[in-house]
Amino acid sequence: MLRKSDTNHRGQVEIISLEQLVPADHLVRKIDASIKFDFIYDRVEEFYSEDNGRPSLDPVVLIKIAFIQYLFGIRSMRQTIKEIETNIAYRWFLGLGLSDPVPHFTTFGKNYARRFEGTKIFEHIFNEILRQAIESGYVKPEEVFIDGTHVKASANKNKRMKVIIKEEGRLYASLLEEEINALREKEGQKPLKKKKK
Repeated sequence: MLRKSDTNHRGQVEIISLEQLVPADHLVRKIDASIKFDFIYDRVEEFYSEDNGRPSLDPVVLIKIAFIQYLFGIRSMRQTIKEIETNIAYRWFLGLGLSDPVPHFTTFGKNYARRFEGTKIFEHIFNEILRQAIESGYVKPEEVFIDGTHVKASANKNKRMKVIIKEEGRLYASLLEEEINALREKEGQKPLKKKKK
């Protein structure tokens, strides 16, 4: 029997919470359970006025918006905002209800230019989130993924984290080389010559 869907349900009013609509195994739930973003308030407090100006956008929401963009591979802030408008899981992660307005896509850029430009606040926030991700087991130093995107770096040889990354990169390259040579030998080919540098 041919059945046609009833589209009259589109206007139906139901009492339901966002909590019920976001799947239990969704990535944003795992992140929310593992990473505590409250530290951001203390880090950005000096950039906000206590007694004048209009109320600001919650700085945690601001950072979480950028987090959603990079985590889910959304190409632009404009597209990220469009995704947040319609994605219930993203709204839940940001603490926005279904009827709450989503910030304009220029909000992030304006806050960056007017409030945070010339500071190291994003670096501090990134490092803390990375630390929490490592502690939660989401980042493992024995696995390295390399992105070919060209980014102008601010290299500092004295930073411990960068030294660890270099060592892990060498370890990964060595393990990869061993794996390739084992496969080559298995297929009856000569192993690759080791590079001196």
